[in-house]
Amino acid sequence: MVDSVVMDRKCMELLLAMAREVHPNEVIVLLHGKVEKNMARVDELSLPPQTVFGEDFASFNPYALPIDYSILGVAHSHPSGVGEPSTEDLNNFMGRIMVIVTPPYEDERDVHVFDGSGKRVRRVVSDQ
Repeated sequence: MVDSVVMDRKCMELLLAMAREVHPNEVIVLLHGKVEKNMARVDELSLPPQTVFGEDFASFNPYALPIDYSILGVAHSHPSGVGEPSTEDLNNFMGRIMVIVTPPYEDERDVHVFDGSGKRVRRVVSDQ
């Protein structure tokens, strides 16, 4: 169980920039890093293979993913502005954390982190 997430500032800024770029479509990326005790550290993003962006969805083929134990979860945008996971988000949860970014995609206030049950997880942005 992860109860806090430390996100590298450059990763957060890249995620927000990607969301701004594809808006009003959703964006989806994989979160990479490691877990120590109950803290996840996100230090890299990647685009999953066969990614599709749309107005009300973003998806990829999970069977096309390589075996990669650094994948912590998935981040995606909610252009609607809703900073909570939908039922579909929770049903398709992958990994240990989910990050949702919302407009205006400017700073850490627009970044929301959840566990697999939809419970909000404490987020810290790191400059390291």
